[in-house]
Amino acid sequence: MTKLTGRQIADEGLTGWVLLANSLNTRIHSRDFATGLALVDAIGAAAEEANHHPDIDLRYPYVDIRLVSHDTGGVTERDVRMARTISALAAEAGLTQTVSGVSELELALDTPALKDVLPFWAAVMAMERAPGPDIGDEVRDPSGRLPLIWFQESGREEPRQRWHPDVWVDPAEVQPRIEAAIAAGGALVSDAAAPSFWVLADPEGNKVCLCTWQSRE
Repeated sequence: MTKLTGRQIADEGLTGWVLLANSLNTRIHSRDFATGLALVDAIGAAAEEANHHPDIDLRYPYVDIRLVSHDTGGVTERDVRMARTISALAAEAGLTQTVSGVSELELALDTPALKDVLPFWAAVMAMERAPGPDIGDEVRDPSGRLPLIWFQESGREEPRQRWHPDVWVDPAEVQPRIEAAIAAGGALVSDAAAPSFWVLADPEGNKVCLCTWQSRE
């Protein structure tokens, strides 16, 4: 099945879902734990019937859901169909969906010695290597619990950037987060790559990127 682009997914008009790094995500407010558990049961039954395997995180008082087609490494039509099914189940239960506050964390290491350091991080984090043609080599936690780590070629000049977080958010959340970060003493370092990503820094110069799906086709 073909991986969909960010624009194709946006054109589907899904309500309450956001495309982050390579998956569809939503948060369903369940009010209490028992209601959330009942929703998970309903989603599980629907997913089994559709031969789909969503990632579900049951908390109090919400349920986070992540949809991705693992055979393509991205979102396909099967994920869009499952998203609509899950939205219908949530509505039937009288529950609300949101993308507010829903984000995905990746860790990026800028290094001039990618081939030397990648095996170390894969070993110490018990991760598996997975070449990524768009963002360089990366390692992933097989269980999906830890953030993806990706490695970007850099020069050796000092001082230089080393580790930085990439935080994937809904495009509508970018400006509020930038404003909050600046109000908290940070600075906008660069918006040259916007709306793909913005670079911010804390008062000590430690950098972070706010990333969206936009302008990545």
